Amino acid sequence: MPPAPANILAGKVALVTGGGRGIGKAIAAKLAAAGARVVIASRKREILEAAANDLNAQVFPGLVVPIECHLGRLDQVEALVKTTENRVGPIDILVNNSATNVGQGSALNVTDDMLDKIIEVNVKGPIRLLRLTVPSMIARGGGSIINIVSIAGISPMPGSSLYSFTKAGLIMLTKSWAREFSPQGVRVNAIAPGLIQTDFSSYYWQDQTRLNEVLATQSIPRLGQPQDIAGLALFFASPDSSFITGQLFVVDGGATL
Repeated sequence: MPPAPANILAGKVALVTGGGRGIGKAIAAKLAAAGARVVIASRKREILEAAANDLNAQVFPGLVVPIECHLGRLDQVEALVKTTENRVGPIDILVNNSATNVGQGSALNVTDDMLDKIIEVNVKGPIRLLRLTVPSMIARGGGSIINIVSIAGISPMPGSSLYSFTKAGLIMLTKSWAREFSPQGVRVNAIAPGLIQTDFSSYYWQDQTRLNEVLATQSIPRLGQPQDIAGLALFFASPDSSFITGQLFVVDGGATL
């Protein structure tokens, strides 16, 4: 894949949830470097502001805007979209990256509170954002939605049945949304990372024994980096992928082969 032109997203507005660190921050950096105005959203204001300051130092100042939002709260999601539209502009690119992983361990120990929390963030969050952004995308001629899922949504992650099922659900929503909205110009695709070095996945890579077990399953025997996901997200956000929709792209070093 050739590098995208520096201004390929000029004039576009992107919303990246979970954009304060890890994969979300790397995607925000790529989109901003390509000329998009980018809103990053998550629950923790201090992390968001630090990320925005860091990213704006790398690109044009003010191109990355932090907006605090709990993706599991409907009122805050509605306020996020409204604030983005008022401060930055209508959303052209939506990256559903925020996720939580509760209920780890035996499925017999899953509580209703765990189930409610993970569905609120991992499933309801993307559904609500779709409902709030797609009508405007259609009215303005189209857009791109990129769902960050996981290889856990393809094959169950031991001890994380809730996380696996929510990511599998988001994969099916990707396909369903693509069928419904792509005829109206809104493309929808999903990226399924394997083990990527982020705070979210630190349990699996901080311990060398566990890391070695994961790397032994991969054809490319190294730990993935957020940048490995960001380049593909930029491709899906750009006109270069204008004939691609409803697809799941796995980025896992060959772990699922």
